[in-house]
Amino acid sequence: MERRQRKTGQWQRAGAAEARNGTVATPELTPHSTGDRTNLRRLIAHEVFFPAAALYGAIVLPWSVLAITGVVHGPASLSTPVGHAHEMLVGYALAVVAGYQLPRMSARRLALLFVLWLVARAAYVASPDSVVARMPDAAFAAALAWHVVPRLFVAAKKLRNLALPGILAGLCVAAVAFDIAGSRARSPRGGAIALALVLLLAALMLFMGGRIIAPAAAGQHHRQGATPAARVQPRIEGALLALMAIAIAAAPIPVLDSLLRAACCAAGALALVRLLRWRLWTCHGRPDLVCLGAGYAWLALGLLALGLTTHGGLRTGAIHAITVGAMGTLTFNVMAGTVMLRARRDRAREPRLVVGTALIGAAATLRILAAMAGSHAPTLLIAAATCWSAAFLLLAVLLVDVMVGRRRLPA
Repeated sequence: MERRQRKTGQWQRAGAAEARNGTVATPELTPHSTGDRTNLRRLIAHEVFFPAAALYGAIVLPWSVLAITGVVHGPASLSTPVGHAHEMLVGYALAVVAGYQLPRMSARRLALLFVLWLVARAAYVASPDSVVARMPDAAFAAALAWHVVPRLFVAAKKLRNLALPGILAGLCVAAVAFDIAGSRARSPRGGAIALALVLLLAALMLFMGGRIIAPAAAGQHHRQGATPAARVQPRIEGALLALMAIAIAAAPIPVLDSLLRAACCAAGALALVRLLRWRLWTCHGRPDLVCLGAGYAWLALGLLALGLTTHGGLRTGAIHAITVGAMGTLTFNVMAGTVMLRARRDRAREPRLVVGTALIGAAATLRILAAMAGSHAPTLLIAAATCWSAAFLLLAVLLVDVMVGRRRLPA
């Protein structure tokens, strides 16, 4: 009874904070929360990496799609599916992870990390098959892991929380492995490592999505005077992490594809149950929560689809439900939400979140249809790239608008 009362008090305090500020009062959502005045001399990584990731996603990734379809000329590195996957999973995704997970640091150190990321992108685009071009990517992944993984490992108070540094370490290792394997004659091994990268990102989204959406929904229900919905749901979260670990381990081994598919099916079904138990449709006046829920729904459905398919267009469509639908939607809303939270801007009244989420949803739907459309695929790919680019250009404008507006506020 005493333990239940303590838990009730915790969600009531979180809900009260949500009601006061329109924000989520959890450490996971505010990795760069304001500390003492000495910390003000240090810079926040998302102020650099988020706008860069948004612009990179808005320009380079659609450029790659248009180069693959032959609509525009592009460098050889971006004109193949392998190159496109590399820049989506390594270039874009690791930039978002860096912006969200890196701690406050000196301007000099942050500038070095950011320049390393820029050099890695330029080197890969210019010469993806050379050893020299792969070195900056490996160095950036190693530096990211060095700055993030030990800190999160020490901070973890529960066994389940050790999953976050484990997933991030796996992402960095898989990024380097993808560079090495993908540059060697576009072998099937490169495709297997790319699938493992997709699953690692899916595991990260399952974990962080629960830590972001659950307390926000509980806080909103408290504000409305309703019974709070299920929060993190630790048993489901633990099962999800175990299932994703099985799928990731099976991904590089072709004979274990049946095991991978079974694990993905189970994880997708559990993720869908978890999402429904948050009852986001009862959170009145919170379209920002619905947008996050849409990303989590893409993730659950994408994992289910991945488990139900074996190869060809259907599997390609399932993978893009995870990358374009889930990763696009969740990273869009997390980047915007993190910056708006720090600037004390009300996310519930920001229509650009809804517009961007809808554009990414359209891009994901068109990309999935393109995987099964045969001769009509190029037209659908161009339409998908246009929607994606519009969404992330909108995000770049939103990020600059919020950050510049925050700096203009009186101290």
